Amino acid sequence: MKGFDVKVENVSRAYGNFKALDDVSIEIKKGEFFSLLGPSGCGKTTLLRIIAGFDSPDTGIVLLDGKDILPLSPDKRQVNTVFQSYALFPHLSVYENVAFPLRLRKVPHAILDARVKEYLHLVQLEEHIHKKPAKLSGGQKQRVAIARALINEPSVLLLDEPLSALDAKLRQNLLVELDHLHDQIGITFIYVTHDQSEALSISDRIAVMNQGKVLQIGTPYEIYESPATDFVARFIGETNLFPAVVKACIPYEDYYMTTLDIPALGAQIKVTDYDDLPEGQHVSFTVRPEKLKITGDKPTRVGKDINLFKGIVEEPIYSGFQSKYYVSLENETVVKVIQQHANYMDEGPDIDWKDQVYVSWSAEDGYIVEVVDS
Repeated sequence: MKGFDVKVENVSRAYGNFKALDDVSIEIKKGEFFSLLGPSGCGKTTLLRIIAGFDSPDTGIVLLDGKDILPLSPDKRQVNTVFQSYALFPHLSVYENVAFPLRLRKVPHAILDARVKEYLHLVQLEEHIHKKPAKLSGGQKQRVAIARALINEPSVLLLDEPLSALDAKLRQNLLVELDHLHDQIGITFIYVTHDQSEALSISDRIAVMNQGKVLQIGTPYEIYESPATDFVARFIGETNLFPAVVKACIPYEDYYMTTLDIPALGAQIKVTDYDDLPEGQHVSFTVRPEKLKITGDKPTRVGKDINLFKGIVEEPIYSGFQSKYYVSLENETVVKVIQQHANYMDEGPDIDWKDQVYVSWSAEDGYIVEVVDS
């Protein structure tokens, strides 16, 4: 693999009374596409700026391939940054914007010319080589910025919300191009975003951040299916999340069948878990909306591991590829259910507003998010 591995150890940074980073530690593997994900003000851009050399931590160290880079100026770190605002020179052509870092280094013209054309080909901008930035679309401007950042052949590329200024469709297209570019270049990418769908679709691993802390690091699958905290469960995708109390925990094959009392549902439910939790333990329980099944008729086959509730559809939302239902259960708690539309429907979804329905899910599809101190 190309690029450097990046190690952040116990980094903290405060601005007056505001703690932007609070004892953050992350290890990023060489050649990895790693995302820092979280809401505005969570500290992800501050961490990126510290790695880039535009800011300094109050405590902690940052290592690139085992070398402490904090004493080094930004231009000595083998790290380049792509900004949300593009930061292109408006009076220079696409060619000259990309060539600028090489001109600063006084690279011979023949080598410079070959390198610029190589990177413009990489980002598919050969046809726009003589245009000024004002004549380019937002996506084209961002590709120029990426080419300019890559032409110095950094070992780590930092991307600070590079797609957030683009419309949704263009953002999705450029996201695919960025992933393909990473596969071709092979260096370490560190990507900052507040958009969980971006992070899930493009990352090898993700660090979810909030209030200056790293709450969980894992693959997109781990982050989505096994959130470590209530915040991660709520922030990544949609979910139904409830406080609960353990009533029983019975060994079953290589896991435990746990019974939870959920006051919000006015009922007990079953969930599988790998931990032997004591009776009376307070926990959080989550089940994703797409894991729930919704039917107009009561299911005829309901096993001991199926959780079944009756309710009324309060809000159906049709989105083409799926329908989302807000269902008020018998005790008036509302749950979200997502039904995918894999087949053509002559008259649209068969469940409508105010329909009486049954909502069910398997014990294997729920998840105990975190143990809460009782």
